[in-house]
Amino acid sequence: MSSHAPAGVEQIGGAPPDPTGTAPVVELDAVDRTFATDPPVLALRAVQLTVERGDYVAIVGPSGSGKSTLLNVIGLLDRPTGGTYRLDGIETRTLGDRERAALRAERLGFVFQSFHLLPHRTALENVMIGGLYQGLPQRVRLTRATEALARVGLAARAGFLPTRMSGGERQRVAVARALAAAPSLLLCDEPTGNLDTANTASILGLFDELIDDGLTILVITHDGDVAARAERRVRIVDGQLQELD
Repeated sequence: MSSHAPAGVEQIGGAPPDPTGTAPVVELDAVDRTFATDPPVLALRAVQLTVERGDYVAIVGPSGSGKSTLLNVIGLLDRPTGGTYRLDGIETRTLGDRERAALRAERLGFVFQSFHLLPHRTALENVMIGGLYQGLPQRVRLTRATEALARVGLAARAGFLPTRMSGGERQRVAVARALAAAPSLLLCDEPTGNLDTANTASILGLFDELIDDGLTILVITHDGDVAARAERRVRIVDGQLQELD
């Protein structure tokens, strides 16, 4: 796993990541997100959340509770309007767009409900695409993609097109694409929403294996069974977080 900050991070004023590797992966401190509508909508309210390395956290809540806004903030797709957000010890609010994009590409892996695979590219080619955002040479991307597919149990399917794969296999390819970037955090948005019961169990079993390997996973879901597999559960209602037992 990479431990160096993207070029330019320190120069922009964000603190470099803790050199000992002990800083939390995610630190949200009094984070607000207000949308400038009429009247303004306060989607996140003084959010406090710490995700340590190796944590498996589920964020649950009803529609309109702020889950998507929280995902966008943690994923560096949106900026808070108040508070601080540190990713791997780096303060992100002060970074410019280019530095945020570099940090997102290096530190975050995304898995969505829709697999977002290119149908006319093989599983291996789809996984290799992720490394383009990091500017990695083809040789490195090939090695990482091959290893990632093996890690999710799909080494034998590397040459298959997504159209010849089951829903669970396609989601495993999407997970492999995220893993190929060696992220600090795997950020999952309803990762089993398009899967049947058997494939859901397969993906959740894969997440268990990745946690055992030391990965940090944050899942945003409305599915109680999915959330129950996580080691920590946090509910969001009206933009506020509450840790559950």
